[in-house]
Amino acid sequence: MSDSLDSRLRDSVYRWITDDPDPGSREELTAVLARAMGKEPGAAEEIADRMAGPLEFGTAGLRGPVRAGPNGMNVAVVTRTTAGVAAWLAAQGHAGGVVVVGRDARHGSEAFATAAAEVLTAAGFAVKVLPQPLPTPVLAFSVLHYGAVAGIQITASHNPPADNGYKLYDATGGQIVPPSDGEIERAIQSAPATRSIPRQPGAEVVDPREAYLSAVGALPRGTTRELRIAATALHGVGAETLRAALSRAGFTDVHLVSAQSEPDADFPTVSFPNPEEPGATDLLLALASEVDADLAVALDPDADRCALGVRGPDGWRMLRGDETGVLLGSHVLSTTDAQDPLVATTIVSSSLLGEVAKEKGARYAETLTGFKWLVRAGEGLVFAYEEALGLCVNPSFVRDKDGISAAVAGADLAATLKAEGRTLLDVLDDVATRHGVHLTDQVSLRVTDLSVRGRLMASLRANPPATLGGVPVTLEDLLPDADVLRLSGDGVRVVVRPSGTEPKLKAYLQVVAPVTGELADARRGAAEVLDAVREEITALLR
Repeated sequence: MSDSLDSRLRDSVYRWITDDPDPGSREELTAVLARAMGKEPGAAEEIADRMAGPLEFGTAGLRGPVRAGPNGMNVAVVTRTTAGVAAWLAAQGHAGGVVVVGRDARHGSEAFATAAAEVLTAAGFAVKVLPQPLPTPVLAFSVLHYGAVAGIQITASHNPPADNGYKLYDATGGQIVPPSDGEIERAIQSAPATRSIPRQPGAEVVDPREAYLSAVGALPRGTTRELRIAATALHGVGAETLRAALSRAGFTDVHLVSAQSEPDADFPTVSFPNPEEPGATDLLLALASEVDADLAVALDPDADRCALGVRGPDGWRMLRGDETGVLLGSHVLSTTDAQDPLVATTIVSSSLLGEVAKEKGARYAETLTGFKWLVRAGEGLVFAYEEALGLCVNPSFVRDKDGISAAVAGADLAATLKAEGRTLLDVLDDVATRHGVHLTDQVSLRVTDLSVRGRLMASLRANPPATLGGVPVTLEDLLPDADVLRLSGDGVRVVVRPSGTEPKLKAYLQVVAPVTGELADARRGAAEVLDAVREEITALLR
């Protein structure tokens, strides 16, 4: 026998293979083990990585590569995870309650959703499964619609094609927050061997789309519907629901990027299926130009994020998340009939929404990063957004980001402005003139070794910069509430944190400049400061 593997590691691999109920995964891990024992280059390291898990269950649930072994997304991992979730729900007094299970169209999603539904059914829950791959917002809607104690969506959102994930909603309709994640993690660790976990078919198939579309279709407040829309689903599951939602709201002149409209787990036309990534929306913007559209809409693969594209003096471009956030936030505040409305964003997003809220006499809140916090920002919430294209224009029936509803609201605003001979860019100019230019950007460091993030955060804590962009800044450390550093000075703010869903360290930059003369001059000056801050932060994160 080869000495290329530690005997304890080899034994743990054998035990995992024996307990894995999926023959495909057993064969896969057995083949990798054989290569490692044959001293194939890199195979021993691959085995060690696959066995380095288990995947940790956090507030974002699970997310990882689809592969055999505890450090991957597979039927065995999903089975034990769901057994832990079932035990946690029972401990919370929800035994026998309704749980809704949905999925996207990624590799493994159907098998993972089936495993989750069967474990919950065997545990005595009334399980309802969605009929086909559907957007994550439809699952989030279903939790409230069916009065469920929990909802599970199998999705990896905008992660690379090799990944999948497991997203959990609690009885509030929102994503879980601490200490629930730790309690579930301990329940998973206490779960029995995978083959000992009962599974039982028999979940009820339900279709909430009609109810969801009726709710979304009632969102717009404008009366004009003359608008041509170009849209893409980026090979995800959003195209059909997006078209239906726009039609329900009265927008029928919709052109989809045909090469990206059908679900495809390999995402063949994009290098990274995220509307924020360079090149991801090239086909969309080309289509928008070709059909002479008034608005471009890009969903991410599970349709919980939405990016809007506009035609400017230099051609088509996608709006930044902060630009879309202030546009839709202002639109919601201008049309809501709620008394004492609240809008919210996160500490890493632009602060401009706060100025707009103050102008309109509304309340404003900032939360930690993530919609699990945003939907809990306070009573009277009518709108929330985060800079990473997460938008919630409908917190009364989807307590999470919802790209479908955001697209409908964006179309409503764009159509209203078109009837007035104005555009989204005109509104952004107006807001900047009144409240100052707010420019934002992001610097991300992708790492292969997660410990690098900790070392860089420690270095910044110990030796923070005294100035950024020529402006004196002070350091605020948000520990123990969050592993976040905030550097701020007059018109400059930088927030640094490890990503919760990707192997990245992220820095969120903001520069604010008052408009005392020409708007173009203020923007140019703010851009120069932002460029300097970006260079300095990039150097600090090396």
